[in-house]
Amino acid sequence: MLDSQIIELYFARDESAIVRTDEKYGRYCRAVAGRILSDRKDAEECVNDAYVGVWNAIPPKRPRNFKLFVGIITRNIALDRFDYNRAKKRGDGAEAAIDEFASTLSDGGMPCDDVLALREIINDFLASLDSRTRIIFMRRYWYMCTVEEIAAGFKLTSANVRVILHRTRRRFAARLKKEGLMR
Repeated sequence: MLDSQIIELYFARDESAIVRTDEKYGRYCRAVAGRILSDRKDAEECVNDAYVGVWNAIPPKRPRNFKLFVGIITRNIALDRFDYNRAKKRGDGAEAAIDEFASTLSDGGMPCDDVLALREIINDFLASLDSRTRIIFMRRYWYMCTVEEIAAGFKLTSANVRVILHRTRRRFAARLKKEGLMR
């Protein structure tokens, strides 16, 4: 089924929209949540919560990229669950990726109320990266892959991946400073 047809099911308030979403993107959503949480039951629960989030968002929203829309909702719910679990008990998994990225932004804070402007800056920044660097950056900070997994996928050493990530985070922080979003 096409994404546009699934979206129309949401607009018609047809509950089969959730079934169709799961058939088409369930595996993707479980992978996104699973990377962050490292617990299958928590990931499955986040995916189910994401479907409720999609149901509540459409209508009025009409996403242009439905897969990305569903993925973002899933990721945000999984990150919230991660924070909740982390508060209960210090864990591993995505914690290292979140901490290293947050440390890049913690130097001056990031006072940004304009989410659309921030999204544009992030998209422009990602577009400015060469393909390999962009994929490495996204695998680490979107999909929460470990450095070792990324290194194996690119046939690089872990040290090389860490250097690429460090330099890319510095470039990102510089871009945010240039745009006035970081001090």
